[in-house]
Amino acid sequence: MSAKSNAKTEKTAQSNGVIGFFREVKAEVKKITWPSKDETKKAFIAVVVFTLLYTILVGGLDSIFSSLFKMILNLK
Repeated sequence: MSAKSNAKTEKTAQSNGVIGFFREVKAEVKKITWPSKDETKKAFIAVVVFTLLYTILVGGLDSIFSSLFKMILNLK
């Protein structure tokens, strides 16, 4: 092969690579089934409720263990 055809092949492969990548991305995005507004709201509410419950649980346990350790350490 000549140097000219090698350079042309490399340039074509590189441009097809980048352009091909974005074409494939566009095709994949079209395949996505996006959730409806109601499903998104329900999922958001579920996440917020779970986060609040988890925060309360961890804060409560932290408070209990903190008091427990203070009581144990003051006995000595």
